[in-house]
Amino acid sequence: MGTILELKKVDKIYTGAVDTQVLFDITLSFDSGSCNSIVGESGSGKSTLLNIMGTLDVPTKGEVIIDGIGTVDMDKNRLAVLRNKTIGFVFQFHYLLSEFTAIENVLIPYLINNRRTSKEIIEKANELFEMLGITRWKDSPVTKMSGGQQQRTAIARALINNPKILIADEPTGNLDSETTDKICSSFREINQRFGTTFIVVTHDRRVAAKTDRIIEIRDGKIEKDVRT
Repeated sequence: MGTILELKKVDKIYTGAVDTQVLFDITLSFDSGSCNSIVGESGSGKSTLLNIMGTLDVPTKGEVIIDGIGTVDMDKNRLAVLRNKTIGFVFQFHYLLSEFTAIENVLIPYLINNRRTSKEIIEKANELFEMLGITRWKDSPVTKMSGGQQQRTAIARALINNPKILIADEPTGNLDSETTDKICSSFREINQRFGTTFIVVTHDRRVAAKTDRIIEIRDGKIEKDVRT
């Protein structure tokens, strides 16, 4: 299967009037095609860990290796290229652009590196809309969609460039239980169909229970690492 993401002895210290250490000696690896969750209370360090895994932040000490590539010595431009090619993000708030339709929002990451859409990428977008159960809304302004439909559109956007890793930060935090179940089912289908590695950061134990591995972080340290 192989390792797609690895952290080796990662520390994170925020400097200021008083230095604050948020992560302590974190060593983790994630298999390609696996489905994982990271749980922890507010202030446990899980969001900082997510940002470091996604190269949105850098560790104070330690190594981060993505798809066999060490990232610690990369500058911001090289990190951005690696991130756009390898990682998709889904956040608690969808961050869709209100002036565009659903499908236009989904295509934006592709258009960052391409002048125009191709037949193949339109087919990929349509496949994602169908898989996520929102085909009938693909040409709708996002302001006319429900919260669950908007979140599923954000998931399609995160997947349009075929990332090897999808990192989701509290992706169901604003959703009701029925919509949460639908989102979790979609994650599993995508994981199985495309082999996308999922890392879901959540405080919802019901969401975590639907993954194959639960990593619990407490006070900046790995408390538990259980394969379900």
